Amino acid sequence: MAEARHATGSQGRTFGWIIVSAILFGVATALFLFNLSREVPPAGWPALLNGADDLRAIMARDGLMPRFCAGLLSGGALGLASVVLQQVLRNPLAEPGTLGIFAGAKCAIAASIIWAPGLLSLGWDLPALVGGIGVAAIVLLLSARSHFAPTRVTLIGLIASLAFGAAGTMLVLTHFDALSDLYIWEAGSLIQNGWSTVLALAPKLGLVSLAIILLMRPLSAMQIEGAERLGVRTSLVRGTTILAAVGLSALVASTVGLISFLGLAGAAIARGAGARRLSTRLIAAPLIAAGLLVLTDQALLALAGGIEIPAGITVMLVSVPLLLWMLQRTPVASNAPAAMSAPMRLQVGTAPAFIGLGSALIASFALAATLGPGPDGWQLAHGRLLAELSIWRLPRITAACCAGAMLAMAGSLLQRLTRNAMASPELLGISSGTALMLLVATLFLPGLDRSGTAALSCLACLAILGCVLRLSRRSAFAPDHLLLIGAGLGALLASLLSILLVIGDPRILRVIGWLSGSTYSVDAAEARAIVLATALALLLPLPLVRWIGLMPLGEPVGRSLGMPIAGARLAIVLVVAVLTGIATLFVGPLSFVGLMAPHLARRLGTRTALAEIYGSALVGAVLMVLADWAGRTIAFPWQIPAGLIATALGGAYFVMTAWKR
Repeated sequence: MAEARHATGSQGRTFGWIIVSAILFGVATALFLFNLSREVPPAGWPALLNGADDLRAIMARDGLMPRFCAGLLSGGALGLASVVLQQVLRNPLAEPGTLGIFAGAKCAIAASIIWAPGLLSLGWDLPALVGGIGVAAIVLLLSARSHFAPTRVTLIGLIASLAFGAAGTMLVLTHFDALSDLYIWEAGSLIQNGWSTVLALAPKLGLVSLAIILLMRPLSAMQIEGAERLGVRTSLVRGTTILAAVGLSALVASTVGLISFLGLAGAAIARGAGARRLSTRLIAAPLIAAGLLVLTDQALLALAGGIEIPAGITVMLVSVPLLLWMLQRTPVASNAPAAMSAPMRLQVGTAPAFIGLGSALIASFALAATLGPGPDGWQLAHGRLLAELSIWRLPRITAACCAGAMLAMAGSLLQRLTRNAMASPELLGISSGTALMLLVATLFLPGLDRSGTAALSCLACLAILGCVLRLSRRSAFAPDHLLLIGAGLGALLASLLSILLVIGDPRILRVIGWLSGSTYSVDAAEARAIVLATALALLLPLPLVRWIGLMPLGEPVGRSLGMPIAGARLAIVLVVAVLTGIATLFVGPLSFVGLMAPHLARRLGTRTALAEIYGSALVGAVLMVLADWAGRTIAFPWQIPAGLIATALGGAYFVMTAWKR
């Protein structure tokens, strides 16, 4: 009896994906029929096929019906692409979003609209494909030396996604008139104005999917150790299948926009529902992803009350919580966090490092205050001109300097707290959560002053950071879990943020620049406030220095030395929340400073906890001052936010670091 029950349970789990798919499609179809009945009563449905030409019939036949089909095609393609990428890279976190494919597609499309509009004569497919292939090639090339280790591929992909996403945002900000429509496109809208898009997309996706099916046997064999000895040309299979997966993703992106995390959710749910073999996952994941997308989209149509909210945004509201829940149920392959003591080729010692960094900060501050372009070209300001320009330049330079220092300190503390060298406010979704809270405050609490906004920002940081640490504690802050949780929460919060942006409230336009990391709205009073806040923030680590030094050694060592683990972790989390909250308030949620500055400080030879924290602060201050100066000068008279420049610099830094390793 027991064996029979076990066999029945195993069989149920094996075919659980069929039940999940049936539920998703059943509910989605019911919602579709409900939405269709609101346009045309059921008695009039046969007339739709006979060419009824009244307005509601046209809306149903040429709007609602192709929209449903576009959702099925797009969701299925992204689910299939994710399964292929996960199989060929042996990485359960791989999907078009985490590998930077979508960011590359956005950047390439934006560049084509500005400088090569002729490439768009046949649609956006070619630029999206070129951009996606380019970024995917960079990610895989930099990951090859680690034999495509899942954590490394995911990390490089996330960094590439942020860096190329920042580049695309720079283009949007400097060419807003030409690229303003990209805000709606990148949100992932399934709106259709006829069947032409569906009829053009279906055969393309079918051909690419057929190529993947033909490669199923060598793909399955790649899971076997020593597959090359069995005659499998792994390099050729890997390259061909990745190209096919990028093709699927680019076709979907160019047609309906960016729908991140959907394929990852479909593949993860399929695996959790019993689809273990590759042949089964190639069917289950596309079905589940397609069902999830059309269910979300039809539910939005039924509930939104006439407001068009892109499905690409809201699908993350469904898929990300599912992923986080399943992540908690997934066995951890390894509990070893990323090493905090990576090889450092440049070690100049603590004292020389501080002298050099202090000198660099003074020099960068002087450069930003005096040198810049004007109506008559570049000029070095002095005397009366310097006094006049200082009214405008000094507040923003000061804000950038202080915010960079605080973000860098927060990154250093996070890396020590989690024993993970890849932890930072940007990658863990903390900055996105703060941005969302501040945007909500802008809309619904317009009378809130700067101190109240700062308190709200810190509370948001504390809530998001506590959530990330709570979800990742089971895996002992393993890099893959921590990165996926942070990226998932960041995507979830960014989707909520995008919903507010898509609504179109005029007040949103005032904060778009701030969301990109702008400092040019900071005045003298705010600059004095952030200087005072930074001075106090520099004192916060001092009472905790012993605990901060013991954190990287692990809980058992800390307990044996008398450290109160829970209290120490809470105190450090509070400090990180304050630092990130205040910094994000002034320079927005973007930048790699919190991730990059601690690495540079360690490379310079800062060995103790306190030296690393303050060394990181100096590095972060220099980086943000230079980023603010570059943003003010490289596209004059356009102003590129310092956060975007810092993100691009951080991406370039990690590309070089990964290449050297």
